[in-house]
Amino acid sequence: MSAALRRFAVLLLLLAGVAALCAWYAIRSVDEPLALAATLRYKVAPGASFARVAGDLGTQGVVAHPKVWVLFARWQGLAGAIKAGEYDIEPGMTPRDLLAKMVGGQVVMHSFTIIDGWRVQDLLAALRRNPDVLSTLPANPPDLMEKIGSPGVDPEGRFLPETYRFPGGTSDVEILKLAHAALDHVLEAAWTERDPALPLKSPTELLILASIVEKETALPAEQRKVAGLYLHRLAIGMRLQADPTVIYGLGDRYDGALHTVDLRTDGPYNTYMRTGLPPTPIALPGAAAIHSTARPEKTDAIYFVASGKGDGSHTFSATLEQHNAAVATYLARQRRREATGAEQ
Repeated sequence: MSAALRRFAVLLLLLAGVAALCAWYAIRSVDEPLALAATLRYKVAPGASFARVAGDLGTQGVVAHPKVWVLFARWQGLAGAIKAGEYDIEPGMTPRDLLAKMVGGQVVMHSFTIIDGWRVQDLLAALRRNPDVLSTLPANPPDLMEKIGSPGVDPEGRFLPETYRFPGGTSDVEILKLAHAALDHVLEAAWTERDPALPLKSPTELLILASIVEKETALPAEQRKVAGLYLHRLAIGMRLQADPTVIYGLGDRYDGALHTVDLRTDGPYNTYMRTGLPPTPIALPGAAAIHSTARPEKTDAIYFVASGKGDGSHTFSATLEQHNAAVATYLARQRRREATGAEQ
């Protein structure tokens, strides 16, 4: 072999050695812990290239060798597979771990809770206040149900109180779709499993009464009895006489107290003046209230009043005489509480 060929062979070996060393260094660098003392939340923008992400994290000092990381990702065929969203980058993670997390779309999940008894306007206001939700709706959208795929339905009561988890930047419409689908699922199940003797004609009527039950008692243990009482009133043709329906009908005119004139002013939600259910739900009932209304407690009670014990409970009565006595007990407890400042 000539001297020239020997030199060329040596050069090739050297180049191969350098390439192998570079490959080894690249693999080693993607398995070294990132330079982090605390968790960093990082957002991958929609459409951002992996090279841009790597360069940004390199500028922040998180990734020591961003170009090597990019070459590794391309070698693995993963550079174009990262998902947009927010990621928590934690101490101890390596560039390989972070790449896998971004490819797997393991984004930070936020939560939004709908409270039992909220009205739709409360729900919409809470969505607008949440910084993790993309706000797209006006304060009172007239086409709300059309936007979530259920045109022609009144929105009141149509979203299930629950905690929903979602990636940051999810729109208010998408969250409402989740809550509406969850409500439909619960309502359908409750209607299917309902007491066949219920004097209700449709799932919507069940939802309307459940919303009244939701507003009448804060105690889950009382919901089946309150539902049974109202269903008893419906069955015997008695008016519901439910304060929460009147309050709902007053809207912004409600000043924190119901007055005699309010109870005597006719309107679609005044169940003191009209027989039967109001035209729509008056709040967002929780799953417990819906199921309690579908399978109510059997009762001959047609009256109830706050017990005055301070625990939110009520006293139920089957006769007006019993009811008047319960009202007298409630008023006496209230007077004692006002006089002593202590619960009785």
